[in-house]
Amino acid sequence: MTIAIDPIWWIGAVEIPAVTALFWLVWRTRRDLEQRREADRRNAEEGHARLAAALADFKLDVANGYASIAYLHAVERRLAAHLFRIEAKLDGRPTRPPEP
Repeated sequence: MTIAIDPIWWIGAVEIPAVTALFWLVWRTRRDLEQRREADRRNAEEGHARLAAALADFKLDVANGYASIAYLHAVERRLAAHLFRIEAKLDGRPTRPPEP
């Protein structure tokens, strides 16, 4: 007793569901990858924005630090010049501050 398998039955019962399952797997994998890629792109953009903001804050901090030091040097030079003039007046010497 041999059982003959009809090709139409085989296609309808086995091949169509198998091809449908493969199509569904490929479609779902592609959708998941696109979602992950979009999430990674958003994360990269947010990281870039945070990094740019941190760099801008650091540049501002450095600029403030250097500006303060330069300002302090200018004030120190002016105070030294005034003190040398006062000292020169007290000693009766001509007023000429030393070169920095």
